Amino acid sequence: MSNPIRPKGPKIIAVANQKGGVGKTTTSINLSASLAEAGLKILLIDLDPQGNASTGLGIYQDRREYTAYDLLIGDALLDDIILDTDVEGVSIVPATVDLSSADIELISNEKRSFLLFDALHQAAMDKYEFDYVLIDCPPSLNLLTVNAMVSAHSVLVPLQSEFYALEGLSQLMLTVREVRQTANKKLRIEGVLLTMYDSRNKLSQHVEADARENMGDLVFKTVIPRNVRVSEAPSYAMPVTEFDPLSKGSKAYRMLAEELIARNA
Repeated sequence: MSNPIRPKGPKIIAVANQKGGVGKTTTSINLSASLAEAGLKILLIDLDPQGNASTGLGIYQDRREYTAYDLLIGDALLDDIILDTDVEGVSIVPATVDLSSADIELISNEKRSFLLFDALHQAAMDKYEFDYVLIDCPPSLNLLTVNAMVSAHSVLVPLQSEFYALEGLSQLMLTVREVRQTANKKLRIEGVLLTMYDSRNKLSQHVEADARENMGDLVFKTVIPRNVRVSEAPSYAMPVTEFDPLSKGSKAYRMLAEELIARNA
């Protein structure tokens, strides 16, 4: 359990949206890299059974002896679970398909919603001195996502610039509200991030206008453009900030990191 006399730990942010294909994992990887580029120490927790964040940072299956599943059930040392990546300043807790069965296997555990909270608040975490922990959630509102929200200070919501995008947020917001009422009173929305944005497309402009009208300052000023270099980077197991540092996507994620740091100053 957490110890109230321990020094203040890292800022924990769950990157969540129950809809797939909105840029959640892409944002988790590239925001982590951009924050590290700014001189901060980052832990990325891959909580998606697909393990795409792990692959996207060059952590292939043969290196995933211990994973986020072991972090949840607590039967492995942090030194074995937390791996360094090739991106300076970014460490990762990788994922495998073992997480797919977590909902069923952990349902009988009376602390099932607090397993990640306990793992991240153990004293052994202190030596790593992480500034931020980003949690890449699965594209569903299951027990893994609830664990992330119970553990987190805030939720960052990637929102694809497409028709009906805002309507898809309602269930996520209800889940955030429920977690806030029952398990994590301090949970808040860090911000809504518009992704895959095409400034030439009237639909993107319309979605942005609607989002800013309905959610105001919750929407990040930074938008992530639709950019081929962002799409290509994962196939080289690199964040776009290293794959093509001068691309529009790289510049956007650096701006997002700056905005996030400023919000938490």
